Amino acid sequence: MSRGRTNSGMRPAPSRFMVRIMSGASSKLALFLFGCFSLALGVCTEEHCVADPHKADCYVAAVYEHQAVLSPNPLALTSRKQALELMNQNLDIYEQQVMTAAQKGVQIIVFPEDGIHGFNFTRTSIYPFLDFMPSPQLVRWNPCLEPHRFNDTEVLQRLSCMALKGKMFLVANLGIKQPCLSSDPGCPSDGRYQFNTNVVFSSNGTLVDRYRKHNLYFEAAFDTPLKVDYITFDTPFAGKFGIFTCFDILFFDPAVRLLRASAVKHVVYPTAWMNQLPLLAAIEIQKAFAIAFGVNVLAANIHHPSLGMTGSGIHTPLKSFWYHDMEDPKGHLIIAQVDKSPQGLVGTENAAGKMDPTHSKFLKILSSSPHCEKDAQEVHCDEDAEWNMNTPPMFHSEMMYDNFTLVPAWGKKGYLQVCSNSLCCHLLYKRPTLSKELYALGVFDGLHTVHGTYYIQVCALVKCGGLGFHTCGQEITEASGIFEFHLWGNFSTSYIFPLFLTSGMTLEIPDQLGWENDHYFMRKSGLSSGLVTAALYGRLYERN
Repeated sequence: MSRGRTNSGMRPAPSRFMVRIMSGASSKLALFLFGCFSLALGVCTEEHCVADPHKADCYVAAVYEHQAVLSPNPLALTSRKQALELMNQNLDIYEQQVMTAAQKGVQIIVFPEDGIHGFNFTRTSIYPFLDFMPSPQLVRWNPCLEPHRFNDTEVLQRLSCMALKGKMFLVANLGIKQPCLSSDPGCPSDGRYQFNTNVVFSSNGTLVDRYRKHNLYFEAAFDTPLKVDYITFDTPFAGKFGIFTCFDILFFDPAVRLLRASAVKHVVYPTAWMNQLPLLAAIEIQKAFAIAFGVNVLAANIHHPSLGMTGSGIHTPLKSFWYHDMEDPKGHLIIAQVDKSPQGLVGTENAAGKMDPTHSKFLKILSSSPHCEKDAQEVHCDEDAEWNMNTPPMFHSEMMYDNFTLVPAWGKKGYLQVCSNSLCCHLLYKRPTLSKELYALGVFDGLHTVHGTYYIQVCALVKCGGLGFHTCGQEITEASGIFEFHLWGNFSTSYIFPLFLTSGMTLEIPDQLGWENDHYFMRKSGLSSGLVTAALYGRLYERN
């Protein structure tokens, strides 16, 4: 059953299924891309939807957010037979989704991380859930047609047969075991490697490739591969795809290096992501990655709302279909027609003739025009005194376990600046009406050390949880404050992810992104609903 909104002018109901078209392109480009998405936008969440796989400039993709059948006690030791009984319950659901997708012309389907075996195992307790798999680089193998070639391959056999039966490429995540010799200096004491592994099958069931997760997230059951897997695979319908898993999206290896080294336009992304607002909700980072690298992202998350796990999508830099539901316990299939050649956002170099007074003021501030003088917290512009405001108080509050420095955005319009270490963040904004909510501009420049260690530079405009300064950084999903704004900072990295959420976990797309006078900026006007988060999330990979 569809609970989607297909009218881009309508506000989705909070915490329900959301499908929306988003555009930051020129009208000509938007119309071109709409051709790839229009069929899916109109009816592809309905049972009668049949996508057209023959559109020359598009392909048909699906992601399935899966409510996994979990082991009642993942710490307990069990038999292979018992493990297969549990995993087959999940594989039965996968097979149903593949057959549904096949009826709708899907050419590639992506399933989530941990969707087959679950999570929270120890190294020992997960062992019965692991398949054996030879290296696809060394062995060409079709598990469905050659089921007896290797032992302990029951899961791979079922996945292979699904791909063959559905006549589509299939991407899934499972646990793999690989025996090793004591002469191998990296070999664990139990004589085997255990890897969190994505597998790719072609439409005839052949095992195309595998990716072993590199950046494990508190996964005691698995090993980190001795060498990073940089995996791409070719398809007849859309060319080259890249692949990585969950936490990998925040690191240089393999995600960034893979995209820099390969002509990848599409990424398949199984994940088991626990949402963490205001900066790292699943759909938020998925979309930001698509925009930052100008690629299509097919992201399948696991669905366990009680654990904060939901949020999947098919994202291009300019448009998205996404699913986020903290109420419905069931999984959900998303299908969309996707542009084979994703188009990026309009940058500053293409902005000629589109100058508005607010953007002119932004450029004046950046260029230190004689008409404007900057000081610590405000800008004085001779001809526009109404933009001046009294210096707001600076304060500190915890956001995502980091100590942010913030200033409140109290007025209907204004210019704010706040700095931390080498990063200064700036906000130029207007508000048509003031809501009874506290918003603040925050900055953080430092090493994030909770639930992972990595260096970030962040400029963030956020709605606070209440009216007290200490509530800024709390997790909220509803807001009514409408902003027209420029947000920018003097970032020390070129890897900057635009995070943008509005009320009801709705994705927004910036009007413009880019560099101007050694500052990276994002601008937006005409929000469809109240602002929750607008942030520039910079990663300094070399400082991890």
